[in-house]
Amino acid sequence: MYTTCMFCQRSLGANEVVETFPVGRRLAFDAARGRLWVVCRSCERWNLTPLEERWEAVEACEKLFRETRTRMSSENVGLARHPEGLELVRIGKPLRAEFAAWRYGDQFGRRRRQSIVRWSVTGVGLAGGVAVAGVAGGAVGALLAFEGANWVSLLNYVRPSIRFRPEDGLLRRMSRSGVRETRIRPTDDDTLFRVQALPQRFDITKAAEWFEGEDALRVLRAALPTLNALGGKARMVEAAVSEISERGHAHAFLQQIAVRSEDYLRQGAPGSLVRMPDPVRLALEMSLHEEDERRALEGELWRLERAWREAEEIAAIADRLLLPDAAIDKSDLC
Repeated sequence: MYTTCMFCQRSLGANEVVETFPVGRRLAFDAARGRLWVVCRSCERWNLTPLEERWEAVEACEKLFRETRTRMSSENVGLARHPEGLELVRIGKPLRAEFAAWRYGDQFGRRRRQSIVRWSVTGVGLAGGVAVAGVAGGAVGALLAFEGANWVSLLNYVRPSIRFRPEDGLLRRMSRSGVRETRIRPTDDDTLFRVQALPQRFDITKAAEWFEGEDALRVLRAALPTLNALGGKARMVEAAVSEISERGHAHAFLQQIAVRSEDYLRQGAPGSLVRMPDPVRLALEMSLHEEDERRALEGELWRLERAWREAEEIAAIADRLLLPDAAIDKSDLC
């Protein structure tokens, strides 16, 4: 049983309400499909729980949801707040737009609020610093303070603070300025697309690199949160969901996004992520989340099929033990 978020590595918290699963302060569950997520209260990402840990917990969540009086429900999604502080999100048969509003609304909304607060604090601090410097040193002091703030902002812009590690094991670093040069293009093979990344823009020893397959997904997972730093309001989230819905599902959207890359030009080069409309970029980040979950679920199906086959073999052997030797076809034992 994991206790930290698989995305931001922060603690998921604990609860004393679900005895079989005492992790998390917000749990989302789909009883019909047997799925349970722990929603991280730091980054608002949904962590799908391992198969063996969820069955009893889903039943407990369903029972708690029905017993909790403080709750809101629509046709497809419900939210209940237990007196002990645990929040339960119950998924019925949600339409994609409604489910996405619950799943991504908090995440992108919080990101937007944090950006507004950060820029506001920076602006107030800059104005205060310039004012103090102006009082102390006159116009020259104010000018120096203003230039100093600009240099700090520039250093943060080019500092290699974004990292990812491809399959070759070598850590790559990108700056916020370098991330803006990230491009996506189609490939001629079975991979979804290829992605060009520019590590450490002002390091002349590092050239732009192309990544495919799993490495391309790693680049996007690292770059998109920075490019989507302003998050989005509910209307923008709905527009992003529409982008995915037009393709039917997230995997199809990922397959098509590189084909549309000719529409997004930056300095004459196609496939620029920063030139994508905001809803398209948000939809790309959403699709990566859902693609990760799809793969996890496919892995579970493989485990279930293997367990079923093992159970069938054991059952067949048990059935033979009840039959006389003369009734057993010897070829079945080969």
